[in-house]
Amino acid sequence: MSDGTGSDLVCANCGEEEQLLGQRDGDIITITCESCGLVWDRDLTPSCPTCGSDDVRPAFKAILDKSRGTQLSIQSMRLIYLCPTCQPELLHNYLQSNVPLPPDELPVNPRD
Repeated sequence: MSDGTGSDLVCANCGEEEQLLGQRDGDIITITCESCGLVWDRDLTPSCPTCGSDDVRPAFKAILDKSRGTQLSIQSMRLIYLCPTCQPELLHNYLQSNVPLPPDELPVNPRD
């Protein structure tokens, strides 16, 4: 089960990845493992994965794809959060440029 942030959820008790049921209530999702019955709350409030601070700023990261030949085009954008403490330079550059951040990897065509 994906949590919407790009990471996968796994039951801490039995390691189950598929049989997870979620029920949302505001910024909290209550997850139930249908394999072992473990229940836990998942807070959707964005936070920095490095320092844990919830003082983060929203930013957009481009999702690129080849539109014609080798030309790359922005197909969509993904909302991410930048930490002013852990990523000050990246946040500053994003705020100054007002353009989406580049993806971590560029799309490539597999060779036939």
